[in-house]
Amino acid sequence: MAGRIITIAQQKGGSGKTTLAVNLSTDLRARGYSVALVDTDPQGSLGRWYMERIERSGEDEALEFSTSSAWGVSYESEKLKKRFDFVVIDTPPKIDSDLRPALRAADLVVIPVASSQVDLWATEGVLDLARREKAPVLIVLNRTRPNTRLGAEIAAGAGDLGAEIATAQLANRVAYAETLGEGRGVIERAGARPAQDELRALTDEMLAILA
Repeated sequence: MAGRIITIAQQKGGSGKTTLAVNLSTDLRARGYSVALVDTDPQGSLGRWYMERIERSGEDEALEFSTSSAWGVSYESEKLKKRFDFVVIDTPPKIDSDLRPALRAADLVVIPVASSQVDLWATEGVLDLARREKAPVLIVLNRTRPNTRLGAEIAAGAGDLGAEIATAQLANRVAYAETLGEGRGVIERAGARPAQDELRALTDEMLAILA
């Protein structure tokens, strides 16, 4: 059976795309799946994380990293899904024709939305393009601040966009930033139980959608 392709996309920078790609991939890997990471963002943050991981922990044949141009990502991801259970694509923070191949290739497009109105506004363009490519979409509320009025407004606004919203939310936790700099995911850090619980819940939702 061919692997499944997950594209992480958001127009606005700083929404947590790379953090989400890293943590989703490490959780999938911890569950025994093989994962290929593909970075189409020229900033290269995902590659920096991967190199840090290799330096600290060594190589893992079941967790591979590659880069691709925006237009070459369809070919690269189709090739990788023959060898890996999941292909996770991290995209640059923009919304134009360059993003379309990554959306077109996806079995699921995951759109992180941080707790700000600007992030919510930026989501509309990504959703529009994903719908044109007939790509299934899941909005993930990221860096949330529970029990705040802003958090409730963002959740309600996301619901008004007419896309599926993950029940699981990722809170604004230091553990995500710290483990990213260590070449790890929160699933691999002792004592990060709250972050691990919410991440596992999100991965469960994604797996159910892709099943």
